[in-house]
Amino acid sequence: MNALLIHGLSSNPAGMWLFAHTLEADGWSTERVALLGHDRGEPATRYDLESYIADAHRDGPHDLVIAHSLGGAIATVLAARDPAWTRRLVLVDPVWFVPPHLLPAVAADQVAELAETADTLAQAHPRWHDHDIAAKADAISAVDPDAVARTFDVERWDLREHAAAIRTPTLILGGDPAVYTMLEPEDAHAASVASGTIDYVVIEGAGHSPHRDAADPTVAALRAWLAEH
Repeated sequence: MNALLIHGLSSNPAGMWLFAHTLEADGWSTERVALLGHDRGEPATRYDLESYIADAHRDGPHDLVIAHSLGGAIATVLAARDPAWTRRLVLVDPVWFVPPHLLPAVAADQVAELAETADTLAQAHPRWHDHDIAAKADAISAVDPDAVARTFDVERWDLREHAAAIRTPTLILGGDPAVYTMLEPEDAHAASVASGTIDYVVIEGAGHSPHRDAADPTVAALRAWLAEH
């Protein structure tokens, strides 16, 4: 069984270590994708969603795709366009919709992350594993700043129709709205109803990165869902 892992903006393949280690312990083989302009890759001339999709696409069918944040947005579109691309899909707090008036603030927040260091990350995220701190700090130092600045520098970011079109068995591991999430629960529930194949699980106490903020509940939810699918 093969699994494709796709990280989020200003992260890197190493940041998906928890999913890789979990799956490999359960007998899976894994491949981790580095997004356009990330992980010391060549800078790109464009950082629009379609460019990310074209660069991140790996021919399927995959037995499983796990994708976080921007990676979750990419995987959502790919799964909606080609139901045979993956047999199972796990979206970790995917970014489906940003209201137009909030796009500048989201873009600014992403740029502000570039000032983070291992020390500030450890202070801000005391529950993160040392591997997560090291991976995120390295990712920040290795990403093309233009990728971070330009990804959400758009007029529209709305993938909800793509989400509703997914027909692949899908698990959403969402951040806790009481903490922070980039996926509105209403959008997740609406997509679940429209699709008929989406299960939505909120990881209590976790923010936008459930696999970093609450590793054990995230792994438990993933394994329970895979056992049923």
